Amino acid sequence: MGRDLLEGSEKYRRRAFAGSRRFLAELANEGQSPSTLFVGCCDSRVVPELLTSSHPGDLFVVRNVANVVPSLNHADASVGAAIEYAVGHLRVAHAVVCGHTRCGGVQAALDGLQDSHLPSLTEWISLVRVGAVPPHLVGDARWDAAVEANVLAQREALLTYPCVSDAVAAGQLQLHAWVYDLQRLDLRVFDDEEDAFRLARDLV
Repeated sequence: MGRDLLEGSEKYRRRAFAGSRRFLAELANEGQSPSTLFVGCCDSRVVPELLTSSHPGDLFVVRNVANVVPSLNHADASVGAAIEYAVGHLRVAHAVVCGHTRCGGVQAALDGLQDSHLPSLTEWISLVRVGAVPPHLVGDARWDAAVEANVLAQREALLTYPCVSDAVAAGQLQLHAWVYDLQRLDLRVFDDEEDAFRLARDLV
């Protein structure tokens, strides 16, 4: 194991004990009550807690390639189990699907990845939903449009879970679609009323 990771863990422990010992002790003893289920990409450049300035206990995080939400009937129940735990047991008030610019998983979907040496990845990429990207878009514009389409499709897939659809219908859960811009550090939030993505800084 990398020594830098072990040293980093020790630095974290010292900082936590110095500044947040009581808070972390209460969190450990009283259990978690996060406000938000965050479904994001496992890309190492996208760290949910950093980009939202969140603290331990705030987010219930699920990360995978291209922030996919497999539908309820999909054979891989891992993501579904986390969704059901967050919504059905922890009763989160918000569920966010957050994609990001320059997502390799989305690019693989655009390219139609078929690689016999990467069978699990190939199967997973088939769940990425890039939608009907306008034919006039090329390059990064096409990539960005596909990222946005995938985020919206994966947010919609959340509704295939009864606990999610029931909570939304009861007004107990709100669903959100976000895109994080790696280069500009901007967060774009989908506005359902305007049917468009808007900069988060314009909404706060």
